[in-house]
Amino acid sequence: MAYTVGQVAKAARVTVRTLHHYDEIGLLSPSGRTAAGYRRYDDADLERLQHIRFYRELGFPLEEIAAILADPTADPAAHLRRQHELLSGRIGKLQEMVTAIELAMEARRMNINLTPEERFEVFGDFDPDVHAEEAQQRWGGTDAYRESNRRVASYSKEDWLRNKAENEDWGRRFVEVMASGAAADSPAAMALAEEHRQLISRWFYDCSYEIHTGLAEMYVADPRFTAHYEAIAPGMAAYLNEAIHANAITRA
Repeated sequence: MAYTVGQVAKAARVTVRTLHHYDEIGLLSPSGRTAAGYRRYDDADLERLQHIRFYRELGFPLEEIAAILADPTADPAAHLRRQHELLSGRIGKLQEMVTAIELAMEARRMNINLTPEERFEVFGDFDPDVHAEEAQQRWGGTDAYRESNRRVASYSKEDWLRNKAENEDWGRRFVEVMASGAAADSPAAMALAEEHRQLISRWFYDCSYEIHTGLAEMYVADPRFTAHYEAIAPGMAAYLNEAIHANAITRA
């Protein structure tokens, strides 16, 4: 079947001018012409045009496409296999880009507006953005998550440093109670567990006793949180877990 240049342009979603250019450079010359000299394309021409468009989408220059299509050892099936491999590779790269962009979007949602230098000063080796996507997936639909995001959006470096100082001071006093041999359900330990809950409420969201005990379970169930507290003092994760539960039972 023969097709006019206009029909081919419409079907392939290219311009007539593009087809004329391909003809002029010998990349895609129509198989026939009418008596009046008008171009006529057949099915083989359309198949070649499809290959050209695939390679163009992949960023190949026209000269290289011409060389690829001129390869006498490559049949149509070989071109399709090559295009499949190239597209699969491109999809993989694009997926990596999508993932990177999604992480950047989640970091924006966390609204921690600090320079890289300020982030290091505040958080050290811990990067809050690493856990941003997971936090959104686990708690994104909760009022606590939304409230936390709303609050931290306004925090400056000084705010974060004050939060860090308060937490470090609490941690020192909590370790002192542990080292004294006091039980996790002792008044001193429970008082510091309550202070821990109030710190969260003051800086991030209203931390109810139910939420607090849920966090306590995560401190011993999630190796990342356990490692954080164990780095402060061995046994701290389990001790804090017990103190939080004891405090919730006593006060709730």
